[in-house]
Amino acid sequence: MTATDRASLDHWYVIDTETLIPYGVSKNRLLGHDLTVVRAENGDLTITAEGRDAPLPLRRRFGFIWTTVGEPAGEIFPLPEADEEDRRHVNCGAVSVKASGLRIVENFLDMAHFPFVHTDILGSEPHTEVEHYNVEIRRDVDEVWATNCQFFQPQAALSAKDGIMTQYIYRVMTPFTTLLYKTCPNSANRWDVICLFVQPLDPDRCRAHPVMYLIDDVSTTTELIHFQQLIFLQDRIILENQRPVLLPMEPRKEIPTRADASSIAYRRWLKEKGVTYGTSAMLAA
Repeated sequence: MTATDRASLDHWYVIDTETLIPYGVSKNRLLGHDLTVVRAENGDLTITAEGRDAPLPLRRRFGFIWTTVGEPAGEIFPLPEADEEDRRHVNCGAVSVKASGLRIVENFLDMAHFPFVHTDILGSEPHTEVEHYNVEIRRDVDEVWATNCQFFQPQAALSAKDGIMTQYIYRVMTPFTTLLYKTCPNSANRWDVICLFVQPLDPDRCRAHPVMYLIDDVSTTTELIHFQQLIFLQDRIILENQRPVLLPMEPRKEIPTRADASSIAYRRWLKEKGVTYGTSAMLAA
């Protein structure tokens, strides 16, 4: 088992939705630790890790089961939109990806790939420019935020009828969890929320758990899931072919551009926290 830094250990991680955990005994994995999940007939859950006597702590939040193999300093981050009664809670399933979980978070933050990977959906030529946006590490909550983001999208959401200039706010809550707030085609004063909770299995392998909290009373759940899965599976092709597989942390290893401001802040934040799991720094340790 690969040694894991405390900054990666001491967080809460999604391992599945409660409805998908079967009754009886099942297996799972987190940060190189083999997990055993037991669901009793009354629905009670127990999670244990190989080599540990005491059960792992667990939380039920946002429709998921969360656990940790470390000692988180606090509870799971707040997400008020998940509790709004008129929002559609759309769980899009788990997708296995042969890539560092940190690569997936970084890809989620990247608008520049929209026209080339998600052609005629999230972007299209000649609308390829990423306009200036603001990014900061918010020290009071220890999160990375990118604001004033916008990008022209032919189909920003399943319910969108025409192309629109879509507004975005990106938020990274922990090294392996992120979300975005985006223009809601059905409500001028509210945002749609799309989350990506990454479960690192090993440094170069993970499961991604996308979930959406939407203002949409027209689309069917199946249509919404298929739309989001299409987007993510287009990303998976790119992610699994990126080299190096682990997220590079050395200066000048990859040349950033103005459009990469979120990535630059994210990597700086990871370095400050001492995160090495899933990065090239593991190879030098």
